Amino acid sequence: MVMAKRRFIQAINDAMFEEMERDPRIILFGEDVEISMFGDTKGLRDHFGPDRVRDTPICEALLTGMAVGMAAAGWRPVLHMMFSNFMYTGFDAIANQMSKLHLMTGGQMKLPITVMAGFGGGRSTAAQHSDCPYPLFMNLGGINVAVPSNAGDAKGLFKTAVRSNDPAIFLEPGGRGGELGEVPEGEHLVSFGKAAIRREGRDVTIVAIGAMVKLADQAAKTLAANGVEAEIIDPRTLVPLDEETILASIAKTRRLVIVDEARDRCSAASQIAAVAADRGFDFLKAPVKRVTVPNVCMPYAPALERSVYPNSERIVSTVLALVSNQEAI
Repeated sequence: MVMAKRRFIQAINDAMFEEMERDPRIILFGEDVEISMFGDTKGLRDHFGPDRVRDTPICEALLTGMAVGMAAAGWRPVLHMMFSNFMYTGFDAIANQMSKLHLMTGGQMKLPITVMAGFGGGRSTAAQHSDCPYPLFMNLGGINVAVPSNAGDAKGLFKTAVRSNDPAIFLEPGGRGGELGEVPEGEHLVSFGKAAIRREGRDVTIVAIGAMVKLADQAAKTLAANGVEAEIIDPRTLVPLDEETILASIAKTRRLVIVDEARDRCSAASQIAAVAADRGFDFLKAPVKRVTVPNVCMPYAPALERSVYPNSERIVSTVLALVSNQEAI
């Protein structure tokens, strides 16, 4: 397989170009997609024209409803919401239409919608631009949720989302757009529901989501210097969730730490911990631990943001306490 170095945002941009060339039914619209504030939609309007790439007013409730209507009429809309917090104001159509109409029409209506946005903290974008709302979407029951951690997966997961006949939320980890990564050249899709083992280990399983994979890798190197070998699992999609890969890893390491930048209460980490307790209890020889954000709004001040945001030091201390059978701090 031939690999190319591409930045995270460039990989998404490549995927958009390729998919819009492949399928004329794909329409991209949203806030500032023409000027491309993030860079992921750069050049698309010039190439495909205003009929297929449209800026919209700042009216998220209208945008999500438009996406549902377009999909019902046979188009394959890609809706860019910029920041994932903005999905809250468009949540009615997401929760009551996108996630439910396939069931409510007895399978007659397909909704091939991809809603994309940046998410997460670490950039001092304050409380209304720094949330990780994927637990909300995980709970809806009818929407896939993809959270890539690197450029190659960003391209492959985006293409899979766009080609699916089911609605999908595609979330770009905030502040990661400029990072270089290896992307397979040519046709590249990443299956939903298939986790990746980023690092193999024998002593503890670390399940890390999105931008947390990089922090987990940093922590794993420090842990290795202390004689602890961590296995890192990247779920890639939270819906569907690859429970089998996580459970197989727990069966090997007997310990589990979950790193999630959502708030702790009702987080993706909470669900993964529940799966481990329900299906992997016999494997575990220590309590499941979560490294998450406290149940507070994300502060604007960089120093305060750093105090609540997960970091490699917290992961290391949690793992070391777990391995020594002490309560993690």
